[in-house]
Amino acid sequence: MATTLTDLSKLCVHTITTKPWEIEQSAEEFGKAGIGGISVWRNTLDGRDIAKTGDMLRAHGLEVVSLVRGGFFPSIDAIKRKEAIEDNRLAIDEAEALGCPLVVLVCGAEPRISLEKSRDQIRDGIEAILPYAENAGVKLAIEPLHPMYADTRSGINTMEQANDMAEFFKSDYVGVAVDVYHLWWDPHLEKEIYRCGTNDNLFAFHICDWISPTVDMLNDRGLMGEGCINIKQIRSWVKKTGFEGYNEVEIFSNKHWVEDQYEFLEKIKYAYLNHA
Repeated sequence: MATTLTDLSKLCVHTITTKPWEIEQSAEEFGKAGIGGISVWRNTLDGRDIAKTGDMLRAHGLEVVSLVRGGFFPSIDAIKRKEAIEDNRLAIDEAEALGCPLVVLVCGAEPRISLEKSRDQIRDGIEAILPYAENAGVKLAIEPLHPMYADTRSGINTMEQANDMAEFFKSDYVGVAVDVYHLWWDPHLEKEIYRCGTNDNLFAFHICDWISPTVDMLNDRGLMGEGCINIKQIRSWVKKTGFEGYNEVEIFSNKHWVEDQYEFLEKIKYAYLNHA
């Protein structure tokens, strides 16, 4: 089992987690709380000078851990596939301007074609943007998503598939984001996390919990300790690989978004120290 977390220096919170707050308020409150990092969702940058926003985040003592999200490569429409490539290049530009080292890829899927074809288009999409990412010095993290999202959100649904995809490129700039919400059920998870770390492809680690019963396929994630995921065990597997990055709290929750967000942030801190 993983060692107990005793401070918040390796806690990163995604802006989507405290969705009701503007990025400026998130930065102020995360910084005051002693949280070490922030992962930025692209919608929070709308209408802002991105470079100045990055400076603002760092002024609050936050490391900008990742930009979320790129991906969504597959489509039956060639024009839409081309637009996805351009949008991913824009995401890389935004990460570079923000001073952020990583773009997380939610790879996408197309229900009107086979999963195999979707995966081919994902590989082609990453191949198309990889030279651009390498030139910008921005890494790309493939995030495998739970199979319930295999219709439209991602054709990459297991760590094995994500590892296969990352290893195909043989690039220091393509790796994997491990999210316990999507992967906790996988009987091969420990082996595949070890494989990922051994190949230096473990770029990010996301945490939350699986509420049972789940009442919403997208927006019913729980705080650590509210559900049935053995987060400490999975974190121990990640830690054994030598991963030194952040534990990123990424929670989509209609229930928590309507709460007082100051109280919610306190709950995040408690859950992180006691259940992660």
